[in-house]
Amino acid sequence: MPATIVQTNDTPFATVSIDPVTLDIIENALRNARIEMDATLVRTAMSPGIREQGDAFPLIADHKGRMIVGQFGSYIGPFLDGYDGTVEEGDMIFLSDPYSVQGAISHLNDWLVLLPVFKEGRIIAYTSMFGHQSDIGGKVAGSMPIDATNIFQEGVRIPPVKIWKAGVYNEELVKLVMAQSRSPEWCKADLNALIASCRVAARRVIEMAERFGDDVFVSACEDLLARNHRAMKALIDTAIGEEPVSFEDYICDDGLGYGPYKIKCTMWRENGRVVLDFEGTDPQSQGSINFLLNENMMRMFFGIYMIMVFDPQILFNDGYYDLIDVRIPEGSLLKPKFPAALSGRTHALGRLFDILGGLLGQKTPEFLNAAGFSSSPHLFYSGRDAKGEWFQLFQIGFGGIPGRPLGDGPDGHSLWPNFTNVPNEFLERYFPLRIERYETVPDSGGAGLHRGGNGILMTYQFLEDGEIAIHDDRWFVHPWGVNGGAPGARAKKILRRVDGTTEIVGNKREDLKVQAGDELDFITWGGGGWGDPLDRDPALIAKEIGQGLVTAEGARAYGVVIADGAVDQAATDALRAKMRAARGDAIPLFNYGPSIDDLRTRSQADTGLVAPIQPRWTRTETPLSIAAE
Repeated sequence: MPATIVQTNDTPFATVSIDPVTLDIIENALRNARIEMDATLVRTAMSPGIREQGDAFPLIADHKGRMIVGQFGSYIGPFLDGYDGTVEEGDMIFLSDPYSVQGAISHLNDWLVLLPVFKEGRIIAYTSMFGHQSDIGGKVAGSMPIDATNIFQEGVRIPPVKIWKAGVYNEELVKLVMAQSRSPEWCKADLNALIASCRVAARRVIEMAERFGDDVFVSACEDLLARNHRAMKALIDTAIGEEPVSFEDYICDDGLGYGPYKIKCTMWRENGRVVLDFEGTDPQSQGSINFLLNENMMRMFFGIYMIMVFDPQILFNDGYYDLIDVRIPEGSLLKPKFPAALSGRTHALGRLFDILGGLLGQKTPEFLNAAGFSSSPHLFYSGRDAKGEWFQLFQIGFGGIPGRPLGDGPDGHSLWPNFTNVPNEFLERYFPLRIERYETVPDSGGAGLHRGGNGILMTYQFLEDGEIAIHDDRWFVHPWGVNGGAPGARAKKILRRVDGTTEIVGNKREDLKVQAGDELDFITWGGGGWGDPLDRDPALIAKEIGQGLVTAEGARAYGVVIADGAVDQAATDALRAKMRAARGDAIPLFNYGPSIDDLRTRSQADTGLVAPIQPRWTRTETPLSIAAE
């Protein structure tokens, strides 16, 4: 049953002609309102995940719920279609349950608020913001148990409810929700920051409508949507062929001993529309790596990728969504059935960008990116300090960005372009730990004409006894290279105990106890390389050796010989000629590294496995423990 929109003014908006200057002013005003939402949030929130890293996503939509500016695609239309309630002036909706909004938010930690913007008795827009909460209850600190087997283990589920109703704040609801959190002060501050961000954007929308007129503002939104539709249609007609192309990649494991899990997508153009068909993707996991992928979110992912590769000046919005047909099999890893666990969904989310690159580049290899977005590494550290006070850290790490058509992948960058790292000084000031090392890992980026970005080595020394959890991927399958580029190195985690022992620990671990003085080497993957490494300038490689990005031994992957700190040109020419002769003229479009079967049979020292990891969803066998990845 759809929502009932209660308006005291049912007069429809008139369609008027908008001149280019006015459209440009309104477009940039909307961009600025979105930036102001972010600024309000980071100045008001308390948790490091939002305040320092920016793990929050704004949205401004038109009166029909279509996103005009934002980052995660519009969920408002589907939400209104399924919300059995009223939407009135003075209301604000609050929710966190992914299943209630068809996956528009993808796990319980993402708290979302939605504000209908009324002007003179009718809705003129919607503003919305969601952000990752550090703790919302559940079986583990941080509320993202990688070993969860259903969503009830992951924390409080908030269906769509009114946190403000006709202008009245629902304080009892907030008390109930905060009682579930181990860090209620952070959560309450972050929730207020989400609310404040939406109200700031609502004021800016009202100001625009008052300045230009309601009909002009609404018509300008329509023009922005239509312009985006035209631009995306041209890109689709140019870059997407009618012949189907397929690509697949793998989530390494589910944290319970099963894996890898395949994600497959086939793409083609049909009657002017792009079809993205995920038939062939593996069934949902018993663990929490499932990703309830909202179709509009996938449309947004596709559109952002197309725009950034082909025409970065386009303002992405919902205008092109009808040009993309997304098909996701029910019961698959990307469309799990309730009550499947969802807290570890970032691995599949990141892997989708690699898959999109593999799909879009097959027709136009010159625009092809290597792999490396891949995942979103998490570290959790919690316990009580010497004063008995609770501490709890949730930090998002960084990996190597893939080599690109226009240059090297950035070293140690983030999954999302607007994310930033948590400063080490902040970590050491507010948590009982010390950062001993923070550096890129030389040679971890795949060799290529354009080198893949190196991963990060971050060494934490824990100053109090506590528990840590690690959520990462790309420890088993490599980030692949393209156009002759080599794969990137894989992730690894090493725990050095205060008693002198060392253990390689898993990339998906919960409840790992640490003592004061223990140190963790948190090593992330490198991006795949782009293009023939034998074409890379030897002088550039020599410079990167001096910068600590490549080693003298690693230079040989480029066919470069270093002697006494300088390029030995004669030896380099000879080595490159030998390497070219050995490989032949055929350069593969994709270089995945060792096959999955080969990876299964490698030694424990290489793969970190006690035994070969089990096929994906087999439940008749006992899951194998993963000592390390």
